[in-house]
Amino acid sequence: QVQLVESGGRLVRAGGSLRLSCAASGGTFSSYAMGWFRQAPGTEREFVAAIRSTGSRTYYADSVQGRFTISRDNAKNTVSLQMNSLKPEDTAVYYCAASVTGLGTTSTFYPYWGQGTQVTVSS
Repeated sequence: QVQLVESGGRLVRAGGSLRLSCAASGGTFSSYAMGWFRQAPGTEREFVAAIRSTGSRTYYADSVQGRFTISRDNAKNTVSLQMNSLKPEDTAVYYCAASVTGLGTTSTFYPYWGQGTQVTVSS
């Protein structure tokens, strides 16, 4: 079973950039598709980005397409989310998640979750 720990969240001004990281331990990281989700107060958790186990394919939510980039390093058991041109509406707790069943854009694909890291974008 894989354990996931996110880091990198902090307060940033609108228009700024931030890089989130997720470190995995246990399991075979290179066999998992990985996703990033986020949840703002009073809202449901929403899909942000996902990447195949090999890194050969990525998916993005329309709201972050062109601004965020997901990547992974299977040698280091990490997945990252580079966030550029941040907006106040990007404020949320960001979670990384692992899937053994393949790439998905809904939380039901992902049985393994980290504890989340807070990203706050000020206007």
